[in-house]
Amino acid sequence: MTVAVIVKGWPRLSETFIAQEILGLERRGLRQLIVSLRQPTDKAVHELNRRVTAPVAYLPEYLHDAPGRVLRALAAARRRPGWPAARAAWLADLRRDPSRNRARRFGQACVLAAELPADVTWLHTHFLHTPASVARYAALLTGLPWSFSAHAKDIWTSPDWDLRDKLAEARWGVTCTALGLARLRGLAPQPERVDLLYHGLDFSRFPTPPDARPARDGGDPADPVRLLSVGRAVEKKGFDLLLDALARLPAGLHWRWTHIGGGDRLSALKAQAAMLGLEGRIDWQGAKAQDAVIAQYRRADLFVLPCRTARDGDRDGLPNVLMEAQSQGLACLSTRAAAVAELIEDGVTGTLVDPEDPAALARALESLLRDPARRAALGAAGAARVRRDFGSDSGIDRLHDRFTTSNRQSSFMPFGGCCALHGG
Repeated sequence: MTVAVIVKGWPRLSETFIAQEILGLERRGLRQLIVSLRQPTDKAVHELNRRVTAPVAYLPEYLHDAPGRVLRALAAARRRPGWPAARAAWLADLRRDPSRNRARRFGQACVLAAELPADVTWLHTHFLHTPASVARYAALLTGLPWSFSAHAKDIWTSPDWDLRDKLAEARWGVTCTALGLARLRGLAPQPERVDLLYHGLDFSRFPTPPDARPARDGGDPADPVRLLSVGRAVEKKGFDLLLDALARLPAGLHWRWTHIGGGDRLSALKAQAAMLGLEGRIDWQGAKAQDAVIAQYRRADLFVLPCRTARDGDRDGLPNVLMEAQSQGLACLSTRAAAVAELIEDGVTGTLVDPEDPAALARALESLLRDPARRAALGAAGAARVRRDFGSDSGIDRLHDRFTTSNRQSSFMPFGGCCALHGG
């Protein structure tokens, strides 16, 4: 069995959970072909991604950049028995979503169908929005079965009609939070086809937590409490709320905040920090590979991630960075947004406040900044919980079993491709 794993981009610094899953399945003997809709844009690459040996193929990101390749694929697609069904599905989607993006996904699906190696027997997609559209159309063209892993933005910003159609046609799917599971099962014609599967962490990639952290309490201007946040500068992460909260802290309380991540709101956040007079107390480090991120977890005293629901409905699932921070015994302060409460029990394994409330966030920050013993207790409890309940091995074992069992049970005759994708 070879599974074509369709992703939006490869490799991506913000998607360690995908790389972890692909590597885990690879180590269990599952052959995979990674198919990316985009070329990589991050300058750094995680060591985790480098360990993956599966071949990588890139579809034309913009159809006009590869007209010959696209036209050949369209001509081949029209000769396939699955062409009428794929074209009808795409036209129905196009009527409801008359966008260039929708046209691009159909063209990419035709290229994928035309260039799939003959040994590929299954399609699997990460995210139920654009990658799943490509997988769905390609599955209709080729007759191959497909499945999905749904995460966060794809669940909450995709229209219901789009999700319903995909849930009706996918053989099965998994999602990484109970919150997301409830939404998908509510839309699926066969809810039992969608299961909960937390990403978890491969703890072999993480050192044991530090024995102890300095008892910083914000009283020494030469040794401030070290705050850390890791995440893209996008609305749902709530970093603008964190800046407002930091500006409310007493002048005599000494702290320093480090932010790791890129994102299109980074310039706006820096401008906000300057307006609030905070720029001298912040380190903007940009996107970093995971070894550098882990080093920062170990140096920090408190991890802060003030998640919220964005105006377009986008929200986090269960942010991996919270699990990573807890793996290093780092106390976490977050919000009751998204599925954070599925990981953090307020007052026991971390601290949660209501989202969109910078005053409450400031009060929690001040309390934790002044109390190193409380931080240590929360960090130790969080580390014990995450290592007990959020390891990745059991989930990857379940996925591997699902793929192999599904492949044995499939009674289809694929229409098949005849030549290899252009690899990368």
